[in-house]
Amino acid sequence: MQALTNIRVIDLTQIYQGPYCSFLMAMAGADVIKVEPLTGERTRRLNVSDVPPMNFAMLNSNKRSITLDLKNSKGVEILQALVKESDVLLENFAPGVMDRLGVGYETLKKINPRLIYASGTGYGLSGPDRDLLAMDHTVQADGGLMSTTGERDGPPARAGGTPVDFLGGTHMHAGVMQAIIGREKTGKGTLVECAMIEALYFVLTSQITNVYSKGAQAPRRGDKSGSQTSPYGRYLCKDDKYLVLTAVAETHWERILTVIGREDLRGNPDFETRLKRYARDDEVNDMIEAWTRQHTRDEAISILRARKIAAAPVRDVAEVMEDPHMHSRGMLQRFEHPDMGDIILPQSPINLSAYEMSGLEFYPQLGEHNREVLGGLLGISDSDIDILAKEGVILSPTN
Repeated sequence: MQALTNIRVIDLTQIYQGPYCSFLMAMAGADVIKVEPLTGERTRRLNVSDVPPMNFAMLNSNKRSITLDLKNSKGVEILQALVKESDVLLENFAPGVMDRLGVGYETLKKINPRLIYASGTGYGLSGPDRDLLAMDHTVQADGGLMSTTGERDGPPARAGGTPVDFLGGTHMHAGVMQAIIGREKTGKGTLVECAMIEALYFVLTSQITNVYSKGAQAPRRGDKSGSQTSPYGRYLCKDDKYLVLTAVAETHWERILTVIGREDLRGNPDFETRLKRYARDDEVNDMIEAWTRQHTRDEAISILRARKIAAAPVRDVAEVMEDPHMHSRGMLQRFEHPDMGDIILPQSPINLSAYEMSGLEFYPQLGEHNREVLGGLLGISDSDIDILAKEGVILSPTN
């Protein structure tokens, strides 16, 4: 038994935000039907290669794929028929697109009052900024994240990766889960709305605290947050790699002094609290880096962790992909894909002790489940499915 067994999801999403939400649901046992245009979801990049890139493979495991031309009235009719048989619909188009296609929330809730309709956008479905174009990059800037990121006295910088997209997807998933629980109590569906700029806000909690307490946010400093804690930094090692460490308790500071051979500072009133150390932050960091430069990154990390000091290597992405810890937990798994070769795919980071999680299955081929879904779920005959393909409503079924 899985937590989302018998939950059917119609997934109209693209790129990262929505597909991550539906991936989490699929791994928890939901039947996710990915509805793609005849050219494929944008991330497939069929105009570049027949083999989708890794980002598509990562986010579309354990889903079924059908194709529909939603600019064709027959495509709209098929989607509406699917909605009657489903629990959740996910979309992350620009506000108004679904309404213009005739499949917006107000229309679909009349077809299925129990439908949970989730909309992921950059700025939300209302408000003066509703129609602004939104990408992870632009929302990082508009939402304040870039203003807090970058080196001291340097320009603002974007955070690595695409955190805003995935924050949006995570909150979208949480909203759908809340709506499913609510429907169990009331029998009613609902509109779930998640704006990326709003999902980002809580990430800035420390900086917001600084604004309230000091009247302005802390200056950018690439090796630490706005917290007035010292040591809290990034340190160069003998092999030109970096590590980070921090002392969130005085016992940690005492341990650091022992490791770096500066026990002469124990009890020194100039260094006895994190705020006093913060006033001498450059001096503190220099003495720590004088020690790290005598060791390779991995040697230093081994010593620090043995002393129970909060420290970590600054690893590149290739190192993280090979992380023994996540491989041992099953979060990362190795596969041999017929087209992609030797690959590492991630599981869902959510684990439920009382429920099974799905084993990873490779992403579907475009329209792979046209016949299975349209015939098996909607009862459309094989001959009518063939006609839909000839009319360009769907791709020619692959099975």
